[in-house]
Amino acid sequence: MKEYSSDSIRNVALVGHGGSGKTTLLEAALFSTGVITRMGKVEDGNTVSDYDKMEIERNMSIGTSLIPIEWNDVKINFLDTPGYFDFVGEVNSSLRVAGAAVIVVDASSGVQVGTEKVWKYSRERKLPTFIVVNKMDKENIDYEKVLNELRDQFGKSIAPFMIPSGGEHFTGFVNVVEMKARTFTDKGYDEVEIPADVAASVAPIREMLIEAVAESDEELLEKFFEGEAFTPDEIHKGLKNGIAEGNIVPVIVSSAVKNIGVATFLDILTEYVPNPKEHFDYEGINPKTQEKEVRKCIETEPFSALVFKTIVDPFVGKISLIKVMSGRMKSGVEFYNSSQDKSEKIGNLFCLRGKTQIETNGAVAGDIIAASKLQNTKTGDTLCDKAKPIKFDAIKFPEPTLFMAVEPKSKGDEEKIGTGLSRLTEEDPTFQVVRNAETRQTLVGGQGDIHISVITSKLKDKFGVNVDIIDQKIAYRETIKGKSDVQGKHKKQSGGAGQYGDVHIRFSKSEQDFEYVEKIFGGSVPKQYIPAVEKGLRECLEKGVLAGFPVVNIKAELYDGSYHDVDSSEMAFKIAAAVAFKKGVQEASPVLLEPIMHVEVNVPDDYMGDIMGDMNKRRGRILGMEPKDDGSQTVVAEAPMAEMFKYAIDLRSMTQARGNFSMKFEKYEEVPAHLVDKIIATIKKDEE
Repeated sequence: MKEYSSDSIRNVALVGHGGSGKTTLLEAALFSTGVITRMGKVEDGNTVSDYDKMEIERNMSIGTSLIPIEWNDVKINFLDTPGYFDFVGEVNSSLRVAGAAVIVVDASSGVQVGTEKVWKYSRERKLPTFIVVNKMDKENIDYEKVLNELRDQFGKSIAPFMIPSGGEHFTGFVNVVEMKARTFTDKGYDEVEIPADVAASVAPIREMLIEAVAESDEELLEKFFEGEAFTPDEIHKGLKNGIAEGNIVPVIVSSAVKNIGVATFLDILTEYVPNPKEHFDYEGINPKTQEKEVRKCIETEPFSALVFKTIVDPFVGKISLIKVMSGRMKSGVEFYNSSQDKSEKIGNLFCLRGKTQIETNGAVAGDIIAASKLQNTKTGDTLCDKAKPIKFDAIKFPEPTLFMAVEPKSKGDEEKIGTGLSRLTEEDPTFQVVRNAETRQTLVGGQGDIHISVITSKLKDKFGVNVDIIDQKIAYRETIKGKSDVQGKHKKQSGGAGQYGDVHIRFSKSEQDFEYVEKIFGGSVPKQYIPAVEKGLRECLEKGVLAGFPVVNIKAELYDGSYHDVDSSEMAFKIAAAVAFKKGVQEASPVLLEPIMHVEVNVPDDYMGDIMGDMNKRRGRILGMEPKDDGSQTVVAEAPMAEMFKYAIDLRSMTQARGNFSMKFEKYEEVPAHLVDKIIATIKKDEE
């Protein structure tokens, strides 16, 4: 692949609801440019973009693929992102480095949840946005209905650049910008006159585009009001300005499987997607001085780059996908990783097209390139010239919403699990690995059940470890509600020196985790044994009398006792304290405590009733509601952790994936009495 200058590069993220045809659209583009001689199919597992074993098995994209396409002396770096919600982190990282977003819509389904989500993401990043209405060849397609849905959801910026023709069979289209029509056959296409059946639809849309052009520039607006016609150059300039500012969102029609509209789609992208030089300046900070730094996306600026994706392969090693923000990147050069404060030697550089590596010596500002075996670099890191350091903001990834425990199927695989999961977090920052020391479980946190299933499949395929996925255990606590006054006595005689310790302790509730008070008068317990009593009590805190959970919020007051001049020892008093603890807690109304989570659920207003009803079923308490600017609501609640394990899955089902939530530990509260026996029985059964 030849080297392109910055103004001949376009970076485009393909986004949209799962199954809308993003990967197939790229297959058609690769076919149109002669890279492949036969189009692959997702269901056959032979597409360029979906090359990973799990993508082939599941017939869906799991990770972002980089697919560069050369068209009319322009290099378009396509980032083919997954449409399934569990892999939203891939969308986040791709939009971070893209110059435009292309939202692919299934013509038979219209605006779906995934469409709404990626529209929101692209608007938040203020990216020029294009919409491709794909699968126009399917039966009973109503293009006007889809167009009205887009306008209702996304507003007046929606601007059709193409009108389908051919009736129910979609044999062509009219390019409203160029006022040209094409009809497609098995052998290709023909330029034809605008068909009479769509001519009436073209005129008002053309007029709408002309008005949008006029509004993009004061001189053009004045010319419009004077009734003068715009030149083709003025139309292109006005549309490009409107797209760059987000005031115009072109709508393109296509049938990727029949390769209809794909060439025009590529033409529109090369014409209207801003090139890297037209991007606003990139802002960061100087890691040495913490002062603001700015880079223009041109070759003459000091080198800087952002690593936006990492691919981990146990055989090939680590591959880093890098967006060059400024300057030029060359192989064999040492750069500075300002995020890690370490130097990084760049070895082989190459362009990736799916899994195919195309050797190259370097890349200019605005291009996307791959590097292998970077030792100190991970996703989100900044690489730069050490003499001119800069650090860009790290990529923001969503926090995990579903945690499950992983257990090895074979004994002795614990270390391999830890190594594999650690490597996989480099590849996918949207999942976390947590070792719960209390429950002794390794927890994997992801965006949903499919996400966690993919992680465990990768463990097996890439690292040879088979694991079981089970529910995580709950870290309960125990405490007391009442008071008790008990004696703990340890007396043992066995021929020689005996053992003797005797304590009287009052137990009661405390605001502290453990409060120890000593009120001995007259030396009934010698001073040298008093610390042993406290030590004995503290050791007992680790395992309560109900179900063996840690005991909290308890006060122990040592007020009396007795000793033996010969037989008493620290160990004897330690054992006596343990006897008193077990007896005292048992007589002071012991109770089980469960972790309570603070939950914030963001949902469209339509789902409020379902969400609140469901939260009540989970023993949750609604604390309040907060309206948002976008018309949604945030429900603030507290709910037991035991009821929230699968909430990520249930919320997605209740809201058709339109809801999201965050959750954090808040406090411990008493478990309702009617549930205690059931919980204790379950715990004891698991321990058997």
